Amino acid sequence: MGFYNINEDRVTAEVNAIFDLIEKGGNPQKICTCSQCRTDIICYVLNRMEPHYVVSNRGLARVARSSITYQQKEADIVSLIYNGINQIHYHMRPFTKHKDTEGSFWNNNKPVFIIPAIIGRIFNGINFAPLEEAQIELRHEQTLVPMLDSNWQNPYNLVSSIAGIFTFLPCPIPAESQGIQQKLGFFLAIKAPGFEALSYSFKVSVMSEVPTDNLFSMERIFRLPDMYIFPLDDEESGA
Repeated sequence: MGFYNINEDRVTAEVNAIFDLIEKGGNPQKICTCSQCRTDIICYVLNRMEPHYVVSNRGLARVARSSITYQQKEADIVSLIYNGINQIHYHMRPFTKHKDTEGSFWNNNKPVFIIPAIIGRIFNGINFAPLEEAQIELRHEQTLVPMLDSNWQNPYNLVSSIAGIFTFLPCPIPAESQGIQQKLGFFLAIKAPGFEALSYSFKVSVMSEVPTDNLFSMERIFRLPDMYIFPLDDEESGA
């Protein structure tokens, strides 16, 4: 069984139940009930709760026995959900369509190449400080790679608060059948004000499979080596 935070199931079930009630009641406040907003609220609640891990069926049995304690916890969960609804409703993701579609790649039971999350870091080659401003493009065959959803951007714009770290989660690629091993080639184009442009090519090994509901996992990550870019000299910068 491994270890598992059972609060994930509790919160997910409660969020879905509350949103289903909102929809059945006609949704007079016009609250968005799409899967993205539900996921945002689940994350909002879980980040404000202590996790409750179990590592065996016996641990799960102990949890089931503590129903009185859980009644209070359930009330706390509901309160957090409504706080989350207020937060998410007034701060909805601006680049998300907020509309669920049928027949997407994760619910049609067809095999795809699932590309892992791609993570890297960029540093100033002179003082080794994390770069604070840059635009990074991820390309495949000279084309910008589409991302899994609007939570992931390509191009990716660095900001000072993330210590030079950039991330991509490419959209899966359709495959003819399961179990096909393949290496996909990618290309990074990095531009930063006052610095030389940098290009970097790499390959990722993938295996075709039928996707599950969650295509992102911390166990499925492709880490790039640290990258260094150098300031332009005075002539190149026009100084």
